[in-house]
Amino acid sequence: MSLSRRVALVGLSALLLSACVVGGSSFKTEYDPVPAGMARGWRLAEVRVNVPKSLTVSEQKTLLPSADIVWREDPQGDRYAQVDVIMTNAITRGAQGLNGSRPVIIDVTVSRFHALTFEAEQRSQNWGVHNINFTARVVDARTGEVLLPATEIRAELPALSGAQMRAARAKGQTQKSMITAHVEKTVAGWLGLGPDHRGEFSRQGN
Repeated sequence: MSLSRRVALVGLSALLLSACVVGGSSFKTEYDPVPAGMARGWRLAEVRVNVPKSLTVSEQKTLLPSADIVWREDPQGDRYAQVDVIMTNAITRGAQGLNGSRPVIIDVTVSRFHALTFEAEQRSQNWGVHNINFTARVVDARTGEVLLPATEIRAELPALSGAQMRAARAKGQTQKSMITAHVEKTVAGWLGLGPDHRGEFSRQGN
């Protein structure tokens, strides 16, 4: 292959990549709400979160690492355990309004937890997305009976970058606090304990 053709192909690849990033994509918070009245008799006994070891983790210092788990605000360590703690706290908060007589367990499996890298946070404003995806089912805490089969939940939210990120950090707002609050509201909406939190947005980055 001639040098000029190689240069042209490299240029085309860069242009396509740029178009993917600059053009933006559609993201959403989405779930099938628990049928009206079903959760009224439930009382939260436990939240169990599974973060499968089959999920890939990236520590690459890049804009868009290709991995299932990207998490940087906690010190480098067991990212699976760190995601478990964040999700357990958020889901427990979201389900606090369950105060019926039947004790239940919310059984969650995380499929994606992709926050921003520090490098991505330095980009201009209005860039980047926190992708939080999981399945959740509800079982009777005493008998193990499945009361609600596993359902897919997407809890994606715009991230903060550039000047917006720096202003938020100065006020004590972090990726963790944003993600926790969003998952909490998503779970509350899913269970019918709060406003319907579903929605869609367009954003550059991932």
